[in-house]
Amino acid sequence: MAGAKNHDYHILPPDLVPLITTLGALTFTSGMVLFMHKLPGGHVVPWLGMALLLAGMFQWFTKIVREAHAGDHTPVVQLHQRYGMILFIASEVMFFVGWFWAFFDFSLFPSKLAEEVIGGQWPPKAIEAVINAWDLPLLNTLILLCSGTTVTWAHHGLIHGDRDALKKGLWATILLGALFTSIQAFEYIHAPFPFGKNTYGSAFYMATGFHGFHVLVGTIFLIVCLKRAYNGDFTPRQHFGFEAAAWYWHFVDVVWLFLFVCIYVWGNWGAVIE
Repeated sequence: MAGAKNHDYHILPPDLVPLITTLGALTFTSGMVLFMHKLPGGHVVPWLGMALLLAGMFQWFTKIVREAHAGDHTPVVQLHQRYGMILFIASEVMFFVGWFWAFFDFSLFPSKLAEEVIGGQWPPKAIEAVINAWDLPLLNTLILLCSGTTVTWAHHGLIHGDRDALKKGLWATILLGALFTSIQAFEYIHAPFPFGKNTYGSAFYMATGFHGFHVLVGTIFLIVCLKRAYNGDFTPRQHFGFEAAAWYWHFVDVVWLFLFVCIYVWGNWGAVIE
């Protein structure tokens, strides 16, 4: 059944894909609660939820691509897609505000009990050494800044009809994103403090770890765009899928700059460097 159309918008017929995706997200989050509390089903339910979530997302994104090919993404539809992406990024900004808030609350306004635990200093007295901000974190900062340049190069090439530049820029950005993830994994493996033993470790790993997860998601986003570029998708006038990926990647870059300055540099000030 085809959706009803006019010159401004495309009305979609009822579809089960959004319901399946929602059920997948609910099942995954509920399963993670079971897993973290070591309850029955904790080793099965999260994987079931992840499978439903990925299947729903795959079907959903496939339908969106088909609609674009069918000419259903009119200027009005594209405008509202941009509104949706802007609101999504705004929600992601507030997500990270929560982790920054926690870090500054622990460090600047600790409760009396927390103040006794951290020993009246930050990082807490239990932290014998911290990660040197001017070592791997600085390298990762330069890598992400370069990746922001390469994704802009790809976007510039697409706008001007240079598909070779589009592909090369995407390849470079994806490789830089993978390099960032590898270096962060190496950093975590050799970090001089564990997760969860104190407020510093918890705040550090939650903030930087969720950023690393966003880099991974952004890398997958760009890989999909690269596949679509090889398929001949995207035109200089209609390429919102790539544009959304570029916006997301720039957002990830900006968040990392705040993480580097606030957590790695300011947060480690005066501490013993590993």
